[in-house]
Amino acid sequence: LPSHTAVHFLECPANGALEWRGVQVESAQYTHGMCSCSEFTGVKLTTIMEMVGVKPEATWFYAEGADGSGLQRSVPLPGAKDQYGKPLTDFDQNEIYKDAMIVYAQNGEALRPENGYPVRLVVPGCEANMSIKYLRRLKFTNKPLVTYQETRHYSDMLKDGTVRQFSHVNEANSVITYPSPDHPILDRGYREIRGLAWSGRGKISYVDISTDGGKSWKPAKLTTPIQSKSFTKFTFDWEFTGEQSIIMSRATDETGFVQPTITQLVEERGDNGIYHKNAIQAWDVKPNGEVKNVRIEENV
Repeated sequence: LPSHTAVHFLECPANGALEWRGVQVESAQYTHGMCSCSEFTGVKLTTIMEMVGVKPEATWFYAEGADGSGLQRSVPLPGAKDQYGKPLTDFDQNEIYKDAMIVYAQNGEALRPENGYPVRLVVPGCEANMSIKYLRRLKFTNKPLVTYQETRHYSDMLKDGTVRQFSHVNEANSVITYPSPDHPILDRGYREIRGLAWSGRGKISYVDISTDGGKSWKPAKLTTPIQSKSFTKFTFDWEFTGEQSIIMSRATDETGFVQPTITQLVEERGDNGIYHKNAIQAWDVKPNGEVKNVRIEENV
């Protein structure tokens, strides 16, 4: 079959879940580390759909893994409606299948056993549990199968007590990796602030940096290549004078989606949930170069 190669991130929707209600951990690895970025090689799902003759009535496909949990997820196709017959309206829900791949290689070698050998599904930009490893079955249907994993897990409890299901896309996110609690500043002088930005909606358009707790913002430099649904590195020139500073990064993707503050996110969805916390991260740089995790809340 014709092969396809692309670089994409995978992110658990629970990345940052510990901190919905306040600071819990002093480490970028623990606040943002449930993600990765790799080069994947395989066959596009659309190629297989054409070869097997998927019928136009198919509005969802169902993927199942051969791991111990038999991980199962429903993925929307054009015209998808939820189990109650209501059309999916979230961004790009009916288009996410276009980038999906049946993958047999990662970073230039065959998939390793822990990464899904012999083949896995990769659904770029979406919560990583949908990229099912040890893939053993694809089934095309006209409705979501509403599996255990789509009810017990991977649903979002909103502030009014209702539940948001099929919130597949991981929206724009970013984090400063240096300086951070894991990598403090050892001396005063010029420093290059460094970090990563990503979005399940497509390419990162720009990243803004604040060194005063969000009072003012300046553009960072993006490192090429800038690829869709992939990590994008950014840098920012900064002079550390020994004064306390609160540094933050804010990503904007090609659809115009701007990474929210924690106040905006909680105002929209409440703090009862676990998944899809993509709020702006603030690091408090102390005069001695030590870096602490802090929460910046706004008056609304």
